[in-house]
Order: sequence, then structure tokens, then C-alpha cells
Amino acid sequence: MEKGVMLPEGIRESFGCKEQDIRSFSPLTLAYIGDCVYELIVRTVVVERGNRQPQKLQKESAGFSRAGTQCRIYEALLFEVTEEEADILRRGKNAHFHTKARNATPGEYRKATALEALIGYLYLTGRMERVLELLKIGICKCGMDL
Repeated sequence: MEKGVMLPEGIRESFGCKEQDIRSFSPLTLAYIGDCVYELIVRTVVVERGNRQPQKLQKESAGFSRAGTQCRIYEALLFEVTEEEADILRRGKNAHFHTKARNATPGEYRKATALEALIGYLYLTGRMERVLELLKIGICKCGMDL
């Protein structure tokens, strides 16, 4: 485990959750939590830039939550990930979807889900520093500013 706040461990302890083998989780389960972690990171950065009306905060952060943006970050990270992380990305991209993407192509949606699955996996394994490192690299490689 990397240094830093072990948020999932604290949550498990506080609520009496059993430790589980995260490697057995479906990629869509990992993406479910990864979507939330990604959104929390984006919103935290936006809020830290200054106190504004909620609709202005939402407008500033909305572009980063689109499947197309997450797809670009996914593509920027393909040569930055470890073998273990690449496996999670592959599983996320190949997951069997039960919903259709709004405002995104199926390919963009699959890649966005893969990115969210990786974020969820890293979060649940206590590697938030790696999540932040990868997102920073991906966002910078895409020429975006968060």
C-alpha cells in the first residue's frame, strides 16, 4: 500500500464492512465507485479555486464528467499504466453494458467506463495517490486544465 490517507480502510472500520477480494469485483462495480471518486476529485479542484454559485461550479466541472473527456484521458494513459492497471482497463472496456450512452459513442462510453473502473480499483485498494497521479498525467497530456 502507498502512503497517504487510506480512506476505504477508514470507511470499512467505521461501518464494520468485511474485507473482500476486490479482484473479483465486476468491472462495472469498480466503475460505479470510480465514477464517484472521479467526480469528487473534479469537484474538489473546482471548489478549491474559489467560492462561487453552485451553477457556476457545475458548469466548470461538467466538461470533465463527459464520456468524451474521460475517453481522451483513458487514451492518454494507455502508455502510463502498469500491467495490473492495463488489465483493469481492458476488463472495464470489455464489460457487458446494460445501458446506452447519452451524448457519446459506444466506444467513448466503453473507454470512459474503463477509466472509471481503474479509478474504482485503485481507490478500493487504497491507492489514491496513484489515482491522482494518473488523472493529472491524463489531463495534462490532453491539454486540459483542471
